[in-house]
Amino acid sequence: MDKLNTDIFFGTPVYKINKPEFLNEAIKVTDPIIEQAIKDNQPALDKKKKFLGEEVYNKVKDHGLTYHSDQLVGKLKTLETYIGNTAHTLLDEQGYDMSLYTMFFTELWVQEFAKNGGGHHDTHTHYDNHISGFYFLKCSDKTSFPIFHDPRHGLNMARLQLKEQRATGAFGNEKINLMVKPGDLVFFNSYLPHQFVVDDGIEPFRFIHFNLQAVRNYIIKSVK
Repeated sequence: MDKLNTDIFFGTPVYKINKPEFLNEAIKVTDPIIEQAIKDNQPALDKKKKFLGEEVYNKVKDHGLTYHSDQLVGKLKTLETYIGNTAHTLLDEQGYDMSLYTMFFTELWVQEFAKNGGGHHDTHTHYDNHISGFYFLKCSDKTSFPIFHDPRHGLNMARLQLKEQRATGAFGNEKINLMVKPGDLVFFNSYLPHQFVVDDGIEPFRFIHFNLQAVRNYIIKSVK
């Protein structure tokens, strides 16, 4: 077959960089928050124990739970500054006129999956945002990890069978597994569907999740 020139249009970027310099502070700040989240979930676990009975409960315990915080904005300022500046730069590099916008966090929270496994997130997007991402605090090759799904919904109408179901880099891939390690910081456009696979509870799995919105500068000025 003749070699054709190939242009890739409408690409979907996922950015990853390892930033271990934020780990110690992030773990120190989130340790008591996760401990409190575990305590706050105890009444629900007590009800579960009463419903299942002690014998069955002792087999599952907190299986399937995800412990998470409320808003953390303002508690990790160095990390937040880096994330905010990077999100602004990425959108600028994608071609958007970011001189017209200022980035604001809409959400910043920490999550830790249950010690007894089963923690996961179903496929979802983050509407009303522009850049989303994760900062991984505790993870390994034995824990959960994110999967990103092809956002081209129209393609599902004509998708063909792949030669290899996990053919890395194939244009026809429906989803991509992203393996991560502590300190990995991941950014992506908020329209990109993603999920977290079921965690087996072998080792701790904790990460910070964030969403940012680009707000027009004239709106900001009008409310001051």
